[in-house]
Amino acid sequence: MSIKPLSALNTRIDIEQRERAALAPYAMTVAASRGRAHSTRPDPFRTEFQRDRDRIVHARSFRRLQGKTQVFIDGEGDHFRNRLTHTIEVAQVSRGAARRLGLNEDLVECIALVHDLGHPPFGHRGEDMLASLMEQYGGFEHNRQSLRVVEELEVRYPEHPGLDLSYEVRESIMKHGSRYDPARTEQRFQPGERPLLEAQLTDALDSVVYDCHDIDDGLRGGYIALSQLAELPLWDAAWREAIDASPRAAPEKLLLDRALRHLMDALIDDCCTATLARLAADHIAGLAGVRAATRPLVVQSQSMAERKNELEQFLLQNLYRHHLVNASFHRARRMLADVFAFYTDHPDALPPEHVARARTAGLHRTIADYLAGMTDRFALDEHRRLCA
Repeated sequence: MSIKPLSALNTRIDIEQRERAALAPYAMTVAASRGRAHSTRPDPFRTEFQRDRDRIVHARSFRRLQGKTQVFIDGEGDHFRNRLTHTIEVAQVSRGAARRLGLNEDLVECIALVHDLGHPPFGHRGEDMLASLMEQYGGFEHNRQSLRVVEELEVRYPEHPGLDLSYEVRESIMKHGSRYDPARTEQRFQPGERPLLEAQLTDALDSVVYDCHDIDDGLRGGYIALSQLAELPLWDAAWREAIDASPRAAPEKLLLDRALRHLMDALIDDCCTATLARLAADHIAGLAGVRAATRPLVVQSQSMAERKNELEQFLLQNLYRHHLVNASFHRARRMLADVFAFYTDHPDALPPEHVARARTAGLHRTIADYLAGMTDRFALDEHRRLCA
């Protein structure tokens, strides 16, 4: 038997062959990709989804995620999550679950890394403000903005705008969300086709990740208390499991870390088990079955979904709407509105590249692009500079 030289053990062709052999029949293989908008020479050692991952990680918009709010505005604490750390956690968790389900890990990682690129500063409150400001000018929604970023706003190649990501990554951006709505999907992304399992999995685990890390940040920041969480069956079970598995004198902060791990494991385990059951119940035997499915295929069990929803309602009322969090975001929303109004009245004050884009994209869309790309700190600085 001939043995390949070490330099040729992991060519692109080898990876694609292993992919076809290892993945489940309902997974998305890179060989079945619908390709890119612009033709490129194949890479000898990376598949197209691996190239997509590298293009996303090297994008300027990806780096700016480190300065964008998850729950707490940048600068309020060194250990609170931001959009970048959240994105990395989603990618890590999603890859592990994809491996368990026989899905395409590289594609899942791409979807996780790209899914929040269009988020503006100041989290969902910032998105709500931009949506309000843009209501008469085409609206604003972070999924569509993420697609706009990777197709137009990131300029990395002289031949074309955007990152030129694979169809499946861009489609997954458009169809991102816990409930897929064909009416909101552009025709070029086939509204009648349900999202790939890789996209559905990333969407599902996105919420699992932020549920767990928002509890962590909320407790450590003093916004919520363990005594409040104890009333929630899902958290209480994880906390008791952590105590049972720990030495009697374990510090509370280490019990918290362990309880969060148990909580995340329980949610992921349930998701994988319920998803396999749903795939079997709906007789999904291949990719065509995924596309034609009449209901979501990546799911939690009914009992877990109910307990998860109870936990999320608790976080909404006690963390996301905490009076101190509200105060920070009200100030931030006002600042975004002020900066938007300033550039609307003084478009010649925009940076030159944005002035040029306004001629084709329109002034208000260009201002929204500019504001959406800002980090929290840059937006605060712009407000001080322009509106003080």
